[in-house]
Amino acid sequence: MKPFIFLFIAIIFETVATSALKASEQFTRIFPSALTIIGYLVAFYCLSITLKTIPVGIAYAIWSGVGIILISLVGIFFFKQALDLPSIIGLVLIVLGVLIINVFSKLLPH
Repeated sequence: MKPFIFLFIAIIFETVATSALKASEQFTRIFPSALTIIGYLVAFYCLSITLKTIPVGIAYAIWSGVGIILISLVGIFFFKQALDLPSIIGLVLIVLGVLIINVFSKLLPH
């Protein structure tokens, strides 16, 4: 269970860092720029801990799938970005892929 806690922390910090990257306006704003750098450092450190136990392909699939969903929600609620039907269908397929990996993969520690 511990690797998944670090993976979850990594995903949260990556989502915060990516949101701050958008707000940094090409690194011209100090606070969002610093938050971006710190967020990515913490995210990659936590991901590296996760990779001691979870295979890199599986960890990255979960990282990217959940991260895409979270950053899409941030885009909708904080940056007032809209999703069209093909985007929504694609996001649903990503969620299904992450669920299939988590439920059926024998490579994950359970």
